[in-house]
Amino acid sequence: MTTAKTGIPARERLIFALDVPSLEEAQSLVNTLGNSVEFYKLGLEVFLSGHYFELLAELKGKGKKVFADLKLFDIPATVAAAVRQLARHEVDFCTVHGNDSMLRAAADAKGGMQILAVTALTSLDQGDLDDLGFQCDARTLVLSRARRALALGCDGVVSSGLEVSALREHADHRLITVCPGIRPIHNDDDQQRVMTPFQAIRDGADYLVVGRPIRTVADPASAAEAIQEDIARALEGS
Repeated sequence: MTTAKTGIPARERLIFALDVPSLEEAQSLVNTLGNSVEFYKLGLEVFLSGHYFELLAELKGKGKKVFADLKLFDIPATVAAAVRQLARHEVDFCTVHGNDSMLRAAADAKGGMQILAVTALTSLDQGDLDDLGFQCDARTLVLSRARRALALGCDGVVSSGLEVSALREHADHRLITVCPGIRPIHNDDDQQRVMTPFQAIRDGADYLVVGRPIRTVADPASAAEAIQEDIARALEGS
């Protein structure tokens, strides 16, 4: 067993993926979830609603943390400019998906924001990685990208929970690990490399990103609280 970082409030370790198409749906979910969620991920779907920064400001006004999961990928100067814009909005985490020069540009422009490098999307399995031309398995790819990201000034990585124990064992202890593809029960959607909340925290994940298992059930707040309880149990045993 490996352990997650200490010093992170337990209830901030759950990051809810607010992946909805409109401001109204987002606001309704935030109100429904109440105190069961303290950290929100705002990705591309809600970005295209046209109300991204309005929603971001509302969340910050409620004392929530915000993860801008926009996977920035462009020439380094453009990535740096986008990062500076996000930092002005008091974003906590931002994802960058690119090569060394892009990651370095983001890290240099981050201000008080923390930059997370994307390693390998959790919707990809080994066959997908082979098709994309990677001459290694997912674990090797994730470790390589994590080491490079830290060396370039990034704060952490987004990776599957399946690779997080290797990251804790072989990567610098400063690394922040954020794990999507978290499923409380058996999974039958498009996420291929998944793990339960309890096991991911026990293996060393710092933050868990959960969307559909909370968003699509009859009682989202109860689903979020159940995951919060799993996180607390895992931390007690670490």
